[in-house]
Amino acid sequence: MAEEMIYPAYSFKINTEGAKPQIFDEFRKKWVVLSPEEWIRQHVLTYLQKEKGFPAGLTSVEAGIELNGLNRRCDVIYFSKEHQPMMIVECKAPDVVIDQSVFDQVWIYNMKLKVPFLLLTNGKMQVFARVSEGAKPGFMAELPDFETLNSWI
Repeated sequence: MAEEMIYPAYSFKINTEGAKPQIFDEFRKKWVVLSPEEWIRQHVLTYLQKEKGFPAGLTSVEAGIELNGLNRRCDVIYFSKEHQPMMIVECKAPDVVIDQSVFDQVWIYNMKLKVPFLLLTNGKMQVFARVSEGAKPGFMAELPDFETLNSWI
């Protein structure tokens, strides 16, 4: 899974014993199957924590939400200092194109959560959007750090 990524290389605990390789998720405090999507998720989580100052305590991984009577899971939800949902992160495997269908998926989650920021990534590219009411919506070239995002809401 050592493909070129836009995120720095980090070292993770990986267990290759058994039928499927596993990676230790420091946020969920458990071993999970090391799928291509999980590899991207672990890099994004680590990047946001180490490089952008997103607190682990304000992070929810594989967060369950209910939409129209159906249970769905967001890859990652970050919360503001006031413990309000602030950003949805959707991670895809490197071979999945970040296109309108991915944006639509996250937009449906956001109908419930009403976060001001969305981040979509496949590890080779990321799309960051500001979607909050009362602010000019749009895509941004650079993902700001946690303190900056928190000050914008």
